[in-house]
Amino acid sequence: MFAFPRIDKSKFGLYPVVDDVSWIEVLLKLDVKTIQLRIKNPEQTDLEQQIIKAIKLGREYDAQVFINDYWQLAIKHKAFGIHLGQEDIEIADLQAISDASICLGLSTHDDRELLKVKALNPSYLALGHIFPTPTKDMPSQPQGLTNLAKNQQLAGDTPTVAIGGIDLSVAEDVWQTGVDSIAVVRAITQAEDIPQAVSQFNAIIAKPRKVNQQEVIHE
Repeated sequence: MFAFPRIDKSKFGLYPVVDDVSWIEVLLKLDVKTIQLRIKNPEQTDLEQQIIKAIKLGREYDAQVFINDYWQLAIKHKAFGIHLGQEDIEIADLQAISDASICLGLSTHDDRELLKVKALNPSYLALGHIFPTPTKDMPSQPQGLTNLAKNQQLAGDTPTVAIGGIDLSVAEDVWQTGVDSIAVVRAITQAEDIPQAVSQFNAIIAKPRKVNQQEVIHE
C-alpha cells in the first residue's frame, strides 16, 4: 500500500494548470496556492530548469506546486507534488514517489478509472474532463455536471479537483457538485485581466454552497 502525503485543503481551491514557469511566478504573487506545471514537450530544452525553478518558487511562496508527468525529475529535485495521467500511472514508479514523500494527483475520466486509482491512495483525484476542451486531445467524452457529481461522491474522502473546459460561466455550477478544487487553464492564461480572473474564481470558491440540498459553508 502506498502512502502519499495529504494535501493542504485550505490551499486547494483554484488550481491553475500552466505550461511555463513564468506563469507560476505571476500566479503565486496573486496568492494562488496550488498550481500545476504541465509542459507537453519532453524535448523542451529548458525542461529541467523550468521544473527546478517551479519547485523553488513553490517553496518560497509556501504553495503546492505539482509537476505534470516528469516524475523522475520531480523526485530528483524534491518537488512538492506530481500529477500523472492515466497513461503514465502504469509506467511511473509509484513506490519511488511514495518513498520520496511527494504528493500524488491522478487523472480519472470515468467511474471505472476513479475506483481503480482511488485504491492507490493518491493525494487527490482529478475528475474530468467536465466540458469540451481544446487544450488537450482527449480520448474520452466530457463527463458533464451530473457525472461529476456522481464521481465526486465515489471519491469519498479523497480530495477532488474538477478539470476540463471550466471557465467563469460554469465555475459556480461545478463548485456546487462538492469538489474540493477547480482546475483551469485558458480561463486564466487567456484572461484579459489575470488578477481579476483569479479574484472572480476565488469569490466563487468562497461562497456558501449546497451539498445534498443543504446549505453548508465550504471549509
